[in-house]
Amino acid sequence: MELTKAEEQIMQVLWNIKKGFVKEILAELPEPKPAYNTVSTIVRILVEKKFVGYNAFGKSHQYYPLIEKSEYSKEQVNTIVSRFFDNSPKRLLAYLVKSDKLNVEDLDEIMKQLNK
Repeated sequence: MELTKAEEQIMQVLWNIKKGFVKEILAELPEPKPAYNTVSTIVRILVEKKFVGYNAFGKSHQYYPLIEKSEYSKEQVNTIVSRFFDNSPKRLLAYLVKSDKLNVEDLDEIMKQLNK
């Protein structure tokens, strides 16, 4: 499932801080900060989408991610490869090299890491 930019931004904060109340999430967002109610609404949407869980403390809720960042990243890369590169990781890699996002040294480093 894909997230909107705003939802993804909230998830990035939660992945970084591990758990937090809306005010703590808001504090981590860059300027210009959205309204408290906006963040609260986005977090509730993430709960509905089952990306975020919470612990209730009276009327307050402390939120935490239910999905690991690595799991979400993997899904997003698979979506990009499917949509834009005809399900070919080789085409994605070729694109990255041709667009100067990766160079030969980067590829060597990747190969070294894969061979470990």
